Amino acid sequence: MSVAEKIHQYLQRLPENSQAEVLDFVEFLVKKSEQVPIDQERREWAKGSLSAAMRGMESETEPDYSPADIKEHFS
Repeated sequence: MSVAEKIHQYLQRLPENSQAEVLDFVEFLVKKSEQVPIDQERREWAKGSLSAAMRGMESETEPDYSPADIKEHFS
């Protein structure tokens, strides 16, 4: 007997309100499993964006600002 068949057998024994809970959980799991590629895509995009933003900064020796540019002082 397959897992899907076992789930179906148990599901038939539950009252309808419990079946609705199972459906909500299954929908959550499906959505969660579909987000994995999206998360990977976001990480790749962020990595590329950071590389583009930092391009050219390797040769900088000092920042373009001085302590006089700081508007708030903390003691």
